[in-house]
Amino acid sequence: MIPRQDIAQIFSTFIQFDFDRFSNWVSDPRLRRSISKCLSEIAQQETSENFWAIYWHKRWQKQPQGIARDHLLAYLQEVCFWSAQKTIRGFTSTQYKIPDGFQIAIAGVDKVLKGFNGDRGFNLKSYASITFSNLIRELLRQRQEIDICSEWSLLRKLSQKRLDESLQNAGLSAEVREKYILAWNCFKNIYVPDRSNPTRRLAKPSPEAWKAIANLYNQEKKGQLSAPGETVKPEITEKWLLICVKAARSYLYPNVTSINQPKPGYDSGEIADSLVGEIEDSLLTEMIVEEEVQERNQQQSQINEILISALGQLKPDEQKLLELYYGQKLKQGDIAQELGTQQYTISRKLSRVRKSLLKSLSLWTKETLHISLTSDVLKGMSAVIEEWLESHYHSNP
Repeated sequence: MIPRQDIAQIFSTFIQFDFDRFSNWVSDPRLRRSISKCLSEIAQQETSENFWAIYWHKRWQKQPQGIARDHLLAYLQEVCFWSAQKTIRGFTSTQYKIPDGFQIAIAGVDKVLKGFNGDRGFNLKSYASITFSNLIRELLRQRQEIDICSEWSLLRKLSQKRLDESLQNAGLSAEVREKYILAWNCFKNIYVPDRSNPTRRLAKPSPEAWKAIANLYNQEKKGQLSAPGETVKPEITEKWLLICVKAARSYLYPNVTSINQPKPGYDSGEIADSLVGEIEDSLLTEMIVEEEVQERNQQQSQINEILISALGQLKPDEQKLLELYYGQKLKQGDIAQELGTQQYTISRKLSRVRKSLLKSLSLWTKETLHISLTSDVLKGMSAVIEEWLESHYHSNP
């Protein structure tokens, strides 16, 4: 990627892709005129990116859908690109390309702008980098759950309505669907896993279980099927259920097509040009997310306990500092004046306290969740701690 050189370009140009690669910067004349006018009105031209990022963010806060948002959208193009590149490359099995990750992230720009607080000395690009990466990572993680979910887990997650829709989508007749759905019901009745363990990676039923499934099917078919047919063997029920799995995956989670691929039947243009709104999660993703809600809520509760405990271990002056900064929302300069010290001292103390909380949370994460503490993970945890502190002192004034 060719880096942008001046303030006018940084706040008025947008990335153009050539399939899955950066192509060039495209200028928006309206934004170019706007930023040039602002630059000309300042006696001593301000060339700091951060100055203009804060300037436009304050304008955005007063008018969220005005030109300030467009300037910030242009400004965040590069950090969005690098976040997409780094995150996409971390998912070796994904079919998404960098432009797809870029589209996912840039669609969340309003979340970045709402969460950013320029009055506290934060850097918008750094904050956006963490948020963009998390947005991409979360969607790709959900998509990868499809591959993680075993055939037998998927069958247990399906409702009869979804299964019937999947089989219809596969073009199977009503008579065949009847047989497959009955076999599926027998499978669910016989193969009941231990609910204390996650069901995402259920193993294949044992030979004894398959025999029991086939026996139950043969007992039930006369009363439930319009055309019972011959006695079914265990290997036949297994074959039918694997067909059900294939049909469900095809229906609930169709193959991914890159949004930057050419439109079929057109000489120019991309699929992305026809997309409206944000990318929607598949039906299967929704089912998997529902399964994990309880586990995530439990983890959130544990994180809350860890951080509250860590706060209790801080020195009184450190607790007072957090109260002034997050609870009373004072700026670092105001805190320094109240405590009779220098602003840089306040900045160092805040950094030290955050590191202390990060150490407590990272230790719990490593020991309990068995997650490797990479730089990206630590950055994400830092963002979690920042959000938690905001929430904690807001709800406990």
